[in-house]
Order: sequence, then C-alpha cells, then structure tokens
Amino acid sequence: MKGLTDIPGILVGHASDMGALTGVTVVLCEGGAVAGVDIGGAATGSQELDVLSPLHVTPTVHAVALAGGSAFGLEAASGVRKYLEKRGVGFVFGPSRIPIVPSMILFDLGIGKADVRPTREMGEVAAAAAHSGPVVEGSIGAGTGATVGKLFGMGRAMKGGVGTFTVPVGKKGVLVSALAVVNAFGDVREPGTGKLVAGCRRSAASRELIGTEKTMLAGGGAAETGGNTTLCVVATNAKLSKVGATRLAKMAQAGVLRALSPGHTMVDGDIVIALSLGTMEEEMNVLGVAAAEAVGQSIVRGVKMAKGMGGVMGLGSGG
Repeated sequence: MKGLTDIPGILVGHASDMGALTGVTVVLCEGGAVAGVDIGGAATGSQELDVLSPLHVTPTVHAVALAGGSAFGLEAASGVRKYLEKRGVGFVFGPSRIPIVPSMILFDLGIGKADVRPTREMGEVAAAAAHSGPVVEGSIGAGTGATVGKLFGMGRAMKGGVGTFTVPVGKKGVLVSALAVVNAFGDVREPGTGKLVAGCRRSAASRELIGTEKTMLAGGGAAETGGNTTLCVVATNAKLSKVGATRLAKMAQAGVLRALSPGHTMVDGDIVIALSLGTMEEEMNVLGVAAAEAVGQSIVRGVKMAKGMGGVMGLGSGG
C-alpha cells in the first residue's frame, strides 16, 4: 500500500525547509472531491473550512493544504491555488478558474527558526511535487517541525511527523486511507494495545516515557503547553454526499483519540478533513470504522518514521 495515494485521483506532495524546520504538505484532488470536516481540538488554525459544510453551496474541493508556521502558514494555500489555476483546475467563473483549497496549520515555531514560516512559494512547490506514488513519511512537509509529548517542554519532547495508512474494506475494492501530521501536546499510543510509542520522556537524556495523562492526573507538568495540533486527511473511493463526508470525518476522530493521549485538548487544534472520490458503495458505519483505524495507524506511523531534528529525539529515519 502507498498510503493516501492508494485512492485514485489523490496526489500528495511535500516541501520542506530543513534549516528552519517547517514545511507544507499538499493533497491534490484536481478532478474534485466531495469533502467534509470535523474539528476536535480547541486551538485550531484554518482557512476555507466553511466550504466543507453541507450547508455551503460549493460541491467539491480541489486540494487540501497542511502547513507549519502557525497562522503564518495559511499563506501556503495561496501557492496551491496559484498552481492549480495555472493547470486550469477550479470552478469556471467567466475567464477565470477558481480552485477551492481548504487549509489547516500546526504550530511548529518552538523548533528550528521561529521567524521563518511556510510561504506561498513553498505551497506552490509542494503542489508541483505532488504525485500518485508512495507517500514519503516522517520528518517532511508539514511534519518537518512536528513534535509530541510537550508536557514538560521541548527538552523532553520527541519528534512527530507525517504518517499514512490504508484500510481495505470487504471484497469489493473499497478503500479508506488517512494521512496524519502528528504534532500533539500529548503522547502517541498503539491504538490496539495502548502501549506508549512516543511522547514526554523522564528527562532530556532518557528514552523512558512517563505517560502524560498519568502525570497530569498526579498534578505534574504543564511547564509548556502551547505549540501543538494533529492534522488528518481521510480519503475513500466510496461515493459520499457532503453529509456523508462530514460524518466520515467525525467518525475518523475516534482514531485520533485512540492514538493520542490525551487528544483534543485545549492546546491542540486537531482537525480531520474527509474526501470522497469514486463510485464504490459501502455502508457508512463500516467506512467510519475503517477511517478511525486508518487515522490511528497513521498517527503511530507519523512518530515511528520521524527522525530526530533540532535537538529533539526521534524514532525513525523518514523524511
């Protein structure tokens, strides 16, 4: 499996600034995708999420932009729109083409160079790099500066990054895939076993994980709680309405809560966007179960593949 690009019509591209430790990941669906969104965290940063509402007149989107840089990173979506306009992608309005590109950002200013953020040009580069091959995971794109386990600050945190995973459904060829950029306040757990994979460590020199939730309940931590957010894109080749895509995004949040400990906090801006491309038929509850599994496994892969950067320990060599 290639990850999110297992879904026909989906392309994924990254652009990274390895000096500043920030970047952009772009999910292209140039032929249009029916989309929905669900917001789980309290500290979100986003643009054009209103077009994903079932009450909004816009029927489809053409890309999703994910970026570091906090609110400054929203600028990257302009580059994605510019790229798509040049390719003649978007809704026709007189002589113009208007691409619809919802975007969402994470806070990575606590690592690398805080005064260097993703730009419009970086968004255009990431869009131009998008392809249908295996998705590169780890410390790359929007996950370049991602970190997890920040209960006691960056000194005891670990690297997060980009992860992706596909779940086949039944025997009819239905697929549900997810891509996650993992930059959580809390720890990452294996969804099936609850085993801690990455997170807050006992000391800057230790690899032992202390368990953020357990430590919080005992009254410890909270030295540094800002600078987080896990972003997810779920895609399926099953046919959904905007109401169905919205429900898929909401059900996929179960995967966030299985894998992040804790998840959906007041200092995380967790968002899931769901995309429907294709004509396959499948029951909604089945798709929702698959989406939660895909998201949970993507989050785990995001930290397992992330290599250490900026003095923050990592588990993998991806990126």
